[in-house]
Amino acid sequence: MQEKHKAYISDYLKKFNFSTEEENEFILPHLTIQEYKKKSFYLQAGDVQKELGYVSMGLLRRYYIDHRGSEITTGFVKENEYVTDYPAFLQQRKTKYHIQCLEPSVIILLPFEKIMENYNKFTNGQMYGRLMAEKVLTILTDRLEGFLFNTAEERYLEFIKNNPDLIHRISLTHLSSFLGIERQSLSRIRKRLAEK
Repeated sequence: MQEKHKAYISDYLKKFNFSTEEENEFILPHLTIQEYKKKSFYLQAGDVQKELGYVSMGLLRRYYIDHRGSEITTGFVKENEYVTDYPAFLQQRKTKYHIQCLEPSVIILLPFEKIMENYNKFTNGQMYGRLMAEKVLTILTDRLEGFLFNTAEERYLEFIKNNPDLIHRISLTHLSSFLGIERQSLSRIRKRLAEK
């Protein structure tokens, strides 16, 4: 294993700071690292995700293609986050999403079967799974409520507040799609805010 890959694995295992040495020793042999080029796909619609991905380096975009053939961005995944269609992953069913690298990315992979085995063997594994599920639910709920209760400008401001490091790493086209507004409308919002 390359030295930089060892460093990625070491950083990843630190996320499990409540895990015992036995638990880490169980997970370690099953971790693999995959490097992806910009524009390559981590997952495509119709795939069944067999391994949970953790982004050590890079940025990815999750989107689907609507009935008109337009790409609708539903999320971005950056360093230190899991890249997954989590509900489909848990059920081992086909995803409806494409997940594409916006930057060269390094992703640590852990097989679904080993995650389930970890849940069955270790209480901490169950706790980590629960925390991850809660985080996914919170992200999905926040996104839905953003559309229900916030204006386009409020959604944009919320995105900037929560993702200050992403604003210069993603295109206006992808951001406007994610926010559910036309690109021209987003440009007007940005201009108006800059003039305040």
